[in-house]
Amino acid sequence: MNKIFILSGPSGSGKSTLIKLLTERYDFLDFSISYTTRKKRGNETDSVEYYFVTREKFRGMIRENSFAEWAEVHGELYGTSLDEINLKSTGKKILVLDIDVQGAEIIKNKFPDSILVFIMPPGLGELKKRIEKREKELTSDFKKRIKTAEKEIKKSDFYDHIIINDDLGESFTEFEKIFLKYKNKIFNEEKEEIQGAGS
Repeated sequence: MNKIFILSGPSGSGKSTLIKLLTERYDFLDFSISYTTRKKRGNETDSVEYYFVTREKFRGMIRENSFAEWAEVHGELYGTSLDEINLKSTGKKILVLDIDVQGAEIIKNKFPDSILVFIMPPGLGELKKRIEKREKELTSDFKKRIKTAEKEIKKSDFYDHIIINDDLGESFTEFEKIFLKYKNKIFNEEKEEIQGAGS
């Protein structure tokens, strides 16, 4: 059984911080590393934040059906490989995916037992402030991120849970409760299947 926990949300919603807090607390969690054609930023390391590949390499993986899902975002390609899912979401591990709305829908269709959580900013005004802090100047990329955020928020209805991240501590408490409920459910179901097969 593939055990997949999906987190989505606009840039600046705080989803990366929530994932970091959760993975630091539970050692049976594994984080899905996406492939991307974008350049490294700051202190990013290959095979840690992303697998950084050329556009040619990425296109080759598409032709080989290597991706469970992929998309073009702000002119760059991002994708989750099937190998990444199959290696990290079975046995005693739960795989956490940080992907966009389009990718989440695809993964949910392929792996129906996946749980989907959407991290919502308190409002677009607050989201703009958060993104401004991360961007040195208001570029066209900033405007694209806001437009993308608006589209993602409109499509968040199919998620199993929505968390409004106004206060990080409260949001993490809610996020952790959702995760632990999913963890107990999925492992109990797997245990019952094993016991049923042995009877």
